Amino acid sequence: MLSPSYPQRAPWGTAGKLRAWQQEALEQYFAQDKRDFLVAATPGAGKTTFALTLAQELLRTGVVEKMIVVAPTEHLKTQWADAAARLHIRLDPVFRNSHVAPARYYHGVVVTYAQVAARASVHRRLTQSARTLVVLDEVHHGGDALSWGDAIREAYGPATRRLSLSGTPFRSDTASIPFVEYHPDESGGRVSTTDYNYGYGRALADGVVRPVLFHVYAGTMRWQTSMGDELEANLGQENTKDVNAQAWRTALDPEGEWMQVVLRSANDRLTEIRKHVPDAGGLVIATDQTVARAYAKLLHGISGEHPTIVLSDESDASARIEKFAESTSRWMVAVRMVSEGVDVPRLAVGVYATSSSTPLFFAQAIGRFVRARRRGEAASVFLPNVPPLMKLANEMEKQRDHALDRQTKDEDGLEDSLLDAANREEKAEDALTEEFQYQPIASTAHFDSIVFEGQQFGQLAEPGTAEELEFIGLPGLLEPEHVHELLMQHQAKQAKHREAREAREKSSGERETSLPEPLHRTLREQRQLLNTLVGLYARQSGEPHGVVHAQLRRECGGPAVGTATVAQLQKRIEVIRRRVRS
Repeated sequence: MLSPSYPQRAPWGTAGKLRAWQQEALEQYFAQDKRDFLVAATPGAGKTTFALTLAQELLRTGVVEKMIVVAPTEHLKTQWADAAARLHIRLDPVFRNSHVAPARYYHGVVVTYAQVAARASVHRRLTQSARTLVVLDEVHHGGDALSWGDAIREAYGPATRRLSLSGTPFRSDTASIPFVEYHPDESGGRVSTTDYNYGYGRALADGVVRPVLFHVYAGTMRWQTSMGDELEANLGQENTKDVNAQAWRTALDPEGEWMQVVLRSANDRLTEIRKHVPDAGGLVIATDQTVARAYAKLLHGISGEHPTIVLSDESDASARIEKFAESTSRWMVAVRMVSEGVDVPRLAVGVYATSSSTPLFFAQAIGRFVRARRRGEAASVFLPNVPPLMKLANEMEKQRDHALDRQTKDEDGLEDSLLDAANREEKAEDALTEEFQYQPIASTAHFDSIVFEGQQFGQLAEPGTAEELEFIGLPGLLEPEHVHELLMQHQAKQAKHREAREAREKSSGERETSLPEPLHRTLREQRQLLNTLVGLYARQSGEPHGVVHAQLRRECGGPAVGTATVAQLQKRIEVIRRRVRS
């Protein structure tokens, strides 16, 4: 039995040799002989090669006479056409709705979902003109809106064969995806059925994709609310959703210390990787165009090179991505359009500097860094320590089917459909920005840990110290089976550095670190302060302590004092402090 990674990775889009998983999926396709077939394979595994090899065989045997590929973006149309040409399949990537049909020397066309939605009748006629194979790349886009789904069904209902591809977890809304089968699960709800699945965990074990190390950074954030209140919170500590959201946005402020520190650490990590992989590059994923330009300016000062900036509303965005992919320059800064399907295999370091937290977007973003060129290449992605991202990083290998009958939203309160709409319309506005109006004041940063395969390694460390450098300086080439062992070794070395520092501090009588106190100490201090203020107010008002605590709970929300978070305690402290002063 061959490993699914056999043979070694061929150039992108070529199919002279197949990996074992691709061969296995082809055999399953022809064994089932279905009109509709859904393949879910992790980004970088080779879905394009599989699809084109299948198309080549269907064209050769006369099962189909033409081929249509539906892609999410204009940029991917050219990538599909170039890859197909290597297999002598000629696809027209510039076909427009105003055209009657492609030139005769083409085997078919590549179009976008938006293009089909605009004039479904044109594409239906094209499908009916011959026996046609339709490839729906990242098929979840077909459920972006009712009109999109209806257009896809109308256009490709007559197709002889339909191949649906997905490289990310399915959408979290309940819009039905065209040509995907749904069957009842144990609870009676309808979930999607995948005909062949090749997930990240299996691909990592096979050496098909890179291991991804998540470098997690926490810190103290201060901001002012629209009401004029000044708040402070630590990333990584238990806070309410609104406090987490505002602290997260404060961390991403390009004027603050947190973002500058993280970019500097990410650049240091890229330098280390480039010692072993000279053309390794980095990508910063920004929320909007304004901060993207600000991050690029910071990176220029840190690295000494001008980063490539990719903005979705610029006509040469695709050309800039291609130029960066072929160069050896260090950094690219982009808004969300570099989140799906863009193939830049040399990307090895990422900075997740956006407040998007849907599983769909996260998987697409991390998918930019998992594409392996040779064994041993690893990727590092820098994240803020916020609950939604930590959950996603710890569940990197989790597979998710599409549930039609789900009644609740994602835990983060955001819908994948909102994200898809923003991507489709190429807008960079974020729901969190609209919901929470605030003014960032200041931020600090410190290394928190590394997350790999759902486990955390390391402990708090100040940037630039030997404790942080134990993880920044990990080798640029890491075999997947050795990563866990190496992280354990560096965790032990970091602990020795920490012990040596604490011994120096103890002998000098000074505390040199600015790291926050452990959470249990912070909680104890906040509880003591709250109880003191409640006692003072009780003496002033004559009300029992328990009554005052109950009033604060009703007014501020949250559980009893013993189980309340730091943010919940701080909210009650502010309320009772105002009462005492009045």
